[in-house]
Amino acid sequence: MAPPGFRLCLLLTRAACAHPPLEVLEAAIAGGVDCVQLREKDARESALWTWGRELMQACDLLQVPLVVNDNVEAALALGARGVHLGQDDMHPDDARALLGRERWIGWSTHSLEQLDEAADLEVDYAGFGPVFATPTKGYERGLGPDHLAAALAIARVPVVAIGGITPENAWLVPEQAAIAVSSAICTAADPQAAAAALRASRAAPAP
Repeated sequence: MAPPGFRLCLLLTRAACAHPPLEVLEAAIAGGVDCVQLREKDARESALWTWGRELMQACDLLQVPLVVNDNVEAALALGARGVHLGQDDMHPDDARALLGRERWIGWSTHSLEQLDEAADLEVDYAGFGPVFATPTKGYERGLGPDHLAAALAIARVPVVAIGGITPENAWLVPEQAAIAVSSAICTAADPQAAAAALRASRAAPAP
């Protein structure tokens, strides 16, 4: 299974970028990123809107869908393709009532129980992880590839693997899962090459 139309999602946080964020964006898309998530958890409201409009315009020009992290109102106002919600954010069913049927709703899960629950909610896909240790989220240990394989075996919604995925370990992520990354591309000296290496691990066509 794979989420609607994407295999490699870039979680774009400006502060994490080794190069100007829009340059990272363009290079990453050239390397194979086919979905972008606006991820600015600590941004003030006014800064979020300003950057969100700029990023939305860039994604439109580059013909890649934009998903907004956490903020349903921002996703609506920007005309984004969807929203990605955490366990402590707005309930997916409430988000669906606001967003309608056309926009994507992703939902973060961190256990087999949460992933199984996702099938009964108004979500289009579930993030699952962290698969590996990740400094971005402060996890010293990940759930591991075996746990991800177990998740894929029971999943009733498309799964996006997340957490500490790099060009070096992406081969451990089963092809049934799409992947979402932040540091592996944002901090890379060559974001295009990093994205291309990650995308190569997604060589199997989406069903």
